[in-house]
Amino acid sequence: MKNWFDQHIIPQLEFFDAETVGSWFTFNPAEPMLFNTARFFAMFLVFYAIYISLRKTFYPRLLYVICFSLFFYYLSSGAFVLLIFVSSLFDYIVTKRMYYSKSETTQKVIVSLSVIVNLGLLGYFKYMNFFIDSINTVSESYIEFQKIGLPVGISFFTFQSISYVIEIYRKEIKPTKNYIDYLFFISFFPQLVAGPIVRAKDFLSQIYTELKITKEDMNYGMLLIIGGLIKKVVISDYISSNFVDRVYDLPNAYTPFENLMASYGYAIQIYCDFSGYSDMAIGIALLLGFKLPTNFRTPYQSKSITEFWRRWHISLSTWLKDFLYISVGGNRKGTFAGFLFPVLFFVALFGWGIYMYQTSYVPLIIASGSFLVFCVSFLFAKDKKKTMFTDVNLMTTMLLGGLWHGASLRFIVWGALHGGALAVHKLFLDYFPDNDKKSPLKSVWNVFAVILTFNFVTFCWIFFRAKDFPTALDIIKNIGNLTFDFNQWYIIYQGYTNVFLVMLFGLVWHFIPEAWMKKVQHIFIVMPLVGKAIILALVFWLVFATAQEGPQPFIYFQF
Repeated sequence: MKNWFDQHIIPQLEFFDAETVGSWFTFNPAEPMLFNTARFFAMFLVFYAIYISLRKTFYPRLLYVICFSLFFYYLSSGAFVLLIFVSSLFDYIVTKRMYYSKSETTQKVIVSLSVIVNLGLLGYFKYMNFFIDSINTVSESYIEFQKIGLPVGISFFTFQSISYVIEIYRKEIKPTKNYIDYLFFISFFPQLVAGPIVRAKDFLSQIYTELKITKEDMNYGMLLIIGGLIKKVVISDYISSNFVDRVYDLPNAYTPFENLMASYGYAIQIYCDFSGYSDMAIGIALLLGFKLPTNFRTPYQSKSITEFWRRWHISLSTWLKDFLYISVGGNRKGTFAGFLFPVLFFVALFGWGIYMYQTSYVPLIIASGSFLVFCVSFLFAKDKKKTMFTDVNLMTTMLLGGLWHGASLRFIVWGALHGGALAVHKLFLDYFPDNDKKSPLKSVWNVFAVILTFNFVTFCWIFFRAKDFPTALDIIKNIGNLTFDFNQWYIIYQGYTNVFLVMLFGLVWHFIPEAWMKKVQHIFIVMPLVGKAIILALVFWLVFATAQEGPQPFIYFQF
């Protein structure tokens, strides 16, 4: 232990000078503020000590958290911190005017204006070059790309702003008492840059209730932070840097078996990365006396794609359902907006197939097959009209959900695959309705359904992770050339033994029964302070030992 301390800790302390300390307080694009860094935990400990001393105050405590939140965002995204001020002030002013207006027309105009402005800002920063590229491709023009930086987490705080405006319009909540309260809601640092997406109606009431930080919340918060760190650094980052990134960068340089294992590796990586961040965000919020919504409930245990989306990124799924799916008609009716995006998608898909016809028949076959499957999903349904509206609106939601993740064809395809799968599953339930009856056959089917759903989701992740659409197709093609050469597989396993063991560890952790996890929580809660300190020290050592390439940004920072 002494040798390890001398080798790793002492050299770090030698560079602990004024210049190093000063760099902690300035934005560095190469090293944005991350939860999984020593800088954050050092700052948080200082912040938390003062926060506890202010816990019986109200506005001094709010202003203190706002200042730290904005400073946190500055260290994450630099000058884009001004964007939070501008957008939040605009939404606060217009919603006040909307709420006190007696004219329904005025209210509709204001809510529409707010949504347009918010989505306009999101569209400019996130999609401008995507639109330029699309125009250049279609018209064969040469419009120059814009040098536009992407504010970290813009999608998350934009969606929170929209939820605030719409929920006030729907009379579900009242506006905040003043701008400070609203800025606290928008800028709350635990979930500011990567979610979960916090709904105004779930959070605003907590601002005005008496602050209570219970021993149970503190213990559970600490446990979530520890688990989140392990998921992110020990599992996700290790798999990424030692295997997944290499294969996805050059898939043709690796064997079909390596391509296959990399696809499974990414499924585990993205879950551990994003759920790890969510766990840390929820845990930090609990330490501050606030409860954020659960964002993941073991999604790979799902028996259908429908259940998967009830368990994966729950805050986004519910947001899309309440503010998009229902708005375009839900399962009740069809609308122009609901039909528009599926029509555009399939027209573009057929256009691609026709364009590539001279080179390959495959794109046209894919386009025809996709359209046929989607049509079958409601043409064979028992209630054709209602199912058609439902499927079209689901497809719209998933297409826009895919586009929300990134301005790229691969994200749109990823969303379309999930939209089509949701439609097919609804047709399946028409003829084979699910029931709660337990039987040996039902148990076997449940296992098969979990395996099928997991593999489908893993396949879709290929489009999500690949650097571009052709690379995704290369990976799929390579996996299609897989041969069952167990000797070759064993040789590959020997080369990636540690990586595969970490993947297995992440997968097994995911499938641990909830009752067992509650027992672990109970053991941690009743453990003496010395025991908790030892666990924290062990986790710190694990994080330090496995972070070979320094702290890695969270995948969802890009969204």
